[in-house]
Amino acid sequence: MKIFVDYDLCEANAICMEQAPEVFKVDDEDNLHVLLENPGDELREKVEAAVRLCPRQALKIEG
Repeated sequence: MKIFVDYDLCEANAICMEQAPEVFKVDDEDNLHVLLENPGDELREKVEAAVRLCPRQALKIEG
């Protein structure tokens, strides 16, 4: 799977980081960083939750 972020929509609410801290990180300046652009299937549930719970719908996954 591959993660895509629409940074124009992202408000760095850190909900994705709460769901999948292995994959997402919001820094002290409120910038979102994707730590694993292609996470393994063992993280699929966490990543799908992050995508689903994103209040701005700024995250998408393919694959």
